[in-house]
Amino acid sequence: MTISVRDARGAPRDREWIEKSYRDYLDDLSPLNTGIFSATSLGEIGYSTTDQLARWFGDFTVNPLVIVRGADPVGFAMVARGSASAGRPPCDYRMAEFFVSRTFRRRGIGRMAVELILNRFAGRWEITEYLRNPAAVAFWRRVVANYTQGHYQERVMNGEVRQVFDSGVARAAGKAK
Repeated sequence: MTISVRDARGAPRDREWIEKSYRDYLDDLSPLNTGIFSATSLGEIGYSTTDQLARWFGDFTVNPLVIVRGADPVGFAMVARGSASAGRPPCDYRMAEFFVSRTFRRRGIGRMAVELILNRFAGRWEITEYLRNPAAVAFWRRVVANYTQGHYQERVMNGEVRQVFDSGVARAAGKAK
């Protein structure tokens, strides 16, 4: 099974696939009752899903990526340039969105895609997931711990789990073995 990750701006079909799959992504997140992930709630704050995707594709501080298995898209990721914010150290990148289609979950595709993404964007990372999403928390804890060989910081605050680490250091440590 060959997994790759490519810039979704490179081909209109990749953007179309993400637009089509975005509803499934929101459907997965809406039961979490955070109030910010349903298509309805986006509309309440003046955005549609089309607006949200247009913002990502138009913002050059965001890297929209499509996850590919063989020749077929099976997921997407939005890697955003990091920023400093109150009470948090600055980071180079943060995982703004990450999604693998239900049919392709639990096959190692997400883990392999994350490793490819972290290798491509070497630097200080921040990955955040909601405590109300135990599957995401378990996935990211497992993947980050494995990738960094346990060299990461995790904080649980305000209903979120946040992992911070340096992918360049983690990759160098892995090669040293």
